[in-house]
Amino acid sequence: MTNDEGRILRRGGFTLLEILLALALIGLLLVSLFTFIFSMGELWGRNTDVRLFELHVRAVTRFLEHELRAAALPPAARPNSMPIAPQEIRPQNGLAENLLTFELPGGSRLFAWPERPLPEVMCSFQARQSEGLILLWHSRLEKNFDTDPPRETVVTPLVTALAYDYFDADTNRWTTETVLKLDSQRNPMTPQRLRLSFTYNKMKRDTVVTLPTPVGALPLF
Repeated sequence: MTNDEGRILRRGGFTLLEILLALALIGLLLVSLFTFIFSMGELWGRNTDVRLFELHVRAVTRFLEHELRAAALPPAARPNSMPIAPQEIRPQNGLAENLLTFELPGGSRLFAWPERPLPEVMCSFQARQSEGLILLWHSRLEKNFDTDPPRETVVTPLVTALAYDYFDADTNRWTTETVLKLDSQRNPMTPQRLRLSFTYNKMKRDTVVTLPTPVGALPLF
């Protein structure tokens, strides 16, 4: 082997110092990468409760909007009737209260029937401080519909209050009531909006559900 060939071979390889230096640089890069990943994971995890809470609030709000919209449209909504209206309901605790009541002909995905599902389900919402938002329901076709209390399903345990918004056309102002407002004849009035308060740890959110306007029967074509 000539001297020139030996110099070429030595230039084509790496010395031990160069290999150690390369390994040190790769190690620094890996440490920096892992530090970045772990820090991002920590920041992401730190806000997990906030994101899940917001998603829960939106999901419950959409559920209420969907159920109320289904009650206000045919075939649930009958001509010349108020599909969403106050009615005195006596829950399982025996304390009668005026609650917004509506009918779902096909029921709801939250209902857990002891036997086969029945149509013409009457539903009401009630907020309880220690339990959350309760959906009270039973079918008109049940034998003891008039005497037995409705079944109860917890929609969410995070609702701590349910209020009612009324619009006064004379004053052009909204008012919020913690119970259904009474007219001059002492009859409960249907509000224009529902206002729900969600609470989880130190997080609180209010959301508004607009009650759908009743519509007439669909045209036959």
